[in-house]
Amino acid sequence: MTTAEGERLLDVLDEAECRRLLPTACMGRVAFTEGAMPAIQPAAFTVSGNDVLIPTGLGSKMAAGSRGAVLAFEVDDYDLTERTGWNVTVIGPSRLISDPIHVTALNALGARPWSPATTHCYIALHMAVVRGRRISSSRRPSPRSPHG
Repeated sequence: MTTAEGERLLDVLDEAECRRLLPTACMGRVAFTEGAMPAIQPAAFTVSGNDVLIPTGLGSKMAAGSRGAVLAFEVDDYDLTERTGWNVTVIGPSRLISDPIHVTALNALGARPWSPATTHCYIALHMAVVRGRRISSSRRPSPRSPHG
């Protein structure tokens, strides 16, 4: 579905395009529950198969809030001047990966916790729902009229 506002267009992205855009972002935001309240924190990440892997401190609030919970993760890119950009949201069940052998193997993928952590782990967020949208400029040459 596409709608227009002035010179901008809103397009809903299909899952394939969302999965293509997801790993191009350098940072994201993870939404989790902390003390029965919603919380959102910036997070480094990498993608492996159908999982978004989020490194975090082993004793962090994000790690505690992710144990078996359904999480949301969002990435985006935008141009503030043009008011254009895109966003991708992933929703799904999570699991905590804290076994040192698995953590060491995942470290090879290059993601490091955003917040300093003496001991870290990974949140593996399974991509059950993947959706996104793009706001783009409609500034294109107008088609020529058949009468002129």
